[in-house]
Amino acid sequence: MKLKSLTIAIALAATSASTFAADKEEGFYIGAFGDYYDASWKNMRAQAGLDVNESTGWGVEAGYRFSDYWSARLEYADMDFNAFDKVAGNRNSIDGERYGIDALYHLNGGPFYGLFGIKEMDVVDDNTFLNAGVGYQHFITDGLFVNAETAVYQGLDRGYTDVGAKIGINYLFGQNSAPVEPVKPAPEPKVIEVAVAPTDSDNDNIPDADDKCANTPMTDAVDGTGCTLYEDKEVTVSLLVTFPNNASAVSTQYLNDIEKVSAFLKEYPDTTVLLEGHTSSVGKATYNKWLSKKRADAVAKQLVSDGIAKDRITTVGLGEERLKNDANTKAANAENRRVEAHIKTIKNVKVLR
Repeated sequence: MKLKSLTIAIALAATSASTFAADKEEGFYIGAFGDYYDASWKNMRAQAGLDVNESTGWGVEAGYRFSDYWSARLEYADMDFNAFDKVAGNRNSIDGERYGIDALYHLNGGPFYGLFGIKEMDVVDDNTFLNAGVGYQHFITDGLFVNAETAVYQGLDRGYTDVGAKIGINYLFGQNSAPVEPVKPAPEPKVIEVAVAPTDSDNDNIPDADDKCANTPMTDAVDGTGCTLYEDKEVTVSLLVTFPNNASAVSTQYLNDIEKVSAFLKEYPDTTVLLEGHTSSVGKATYNKWLSKKRADAVAKQLVSDGIAKDRITTVGLGEERLKNDANTKAANAENRRVEAHIKTIKNVKVLR
């Protein structure tokens, strides 16, 4: 689609609209710019073997500032492309023209803006592009301003992707030129001092001015600087595994208990564990010593399979040296056939209110 007729119609509408904006900050503006366009068009279909590269040129634009945030403009650029004819084997210049329309969004009404639009380029043949980019405006006087911008161009006909940049100077018509009536100074107000309670944003009874730890949780006790209080607390875990007579295999019923010990050791990596193996008083003392060590080693093997390093585990076989029940009964013997462990460490925990 050709944009020439569309751009002329919009230019006439923008010129007419400017006559109604003479006393407003919004208004019509015109300008001129220098232009650089980086193209990489291979084998132009209108001329086989022709590669078109970068262009330098100049252009003019006319726009209208609708509000602090939005403006629109029409653009014409006279372009001079560097081209290479692979058939003839020579390099030459090719003239081109660019017509288009852009919408500009001024960020927070300030000097930086984003832009998007559509352009028609007549270079050997016609191509239509969508473009988007960013720019900056700087006002030298109330109406005179310079701008610089860069944009990416995406071709709709041939799929070209190019980059362009331009620097321009513009003049904005329609600024309020009426003399500003001097503002009379307001009468100096009477100052009434009102006592204000110190602010305590996190409600920890420490004023913000003295609070070194903002936003302390309501559940935490705090010190005089508003920071969470901590205390040392002893945490422990114990293990008891019993065995049948003359056996050292760990029963599956104790695997969950052993996993709890593994989890404790993982949570507190500086801790170690001593596994103490025991037997009943039945049998020879030397055999019981060996059997109790074997029982402790069996529990240690299970901890290692749970991911605990061997060097954190110590095993000892005490045999019948530390009977838990001195009675010479079947129940007492079963109670004595065991492996025990007791682990404790110190944990730094919050003090609650």
